[in-house]
Formats: sequence, structure tokens, C-alpha cells
Amino acid sequence: MISPELLEILACPKCKQKVELSEDGTTLVCSADRLRFPIVDGIPVMLIDEAESF
Repeated sequence: MISPELLEILACPKCKQKVELSEDGTTLVCSADRLRFPIVDGIPVMLIDEAESF
């Protein structure tokens, strides 16, 4: 689970907009770029190459 404090400071590495936690809590979502960043073992992987489009 991502802490609210960490979620506040995380930003999309592509557009620098805020990211949101997905409903199921397994990804961070950038609505502006329509990207999902995975969360692996509680650690967000904020690499554009690891993101998936939606």
C-alpha cells in the first residue's frame, strides 16, 4: 500500500502531473498521458518503459 504522503509527492515522469492510485491499488495512474505504472512489492516503478497504456 502506498502512503498518502508518498502519493502526494509522486508525479508522472513523462508529463510531471500528479498520479492517482488505481481502484485495485496495484498501479499508479496518470490520466493526462493515459499510463499505468506498476507497484511491485509496495514500491512504485515510475519508469516510462515499465508503464502500460490504457
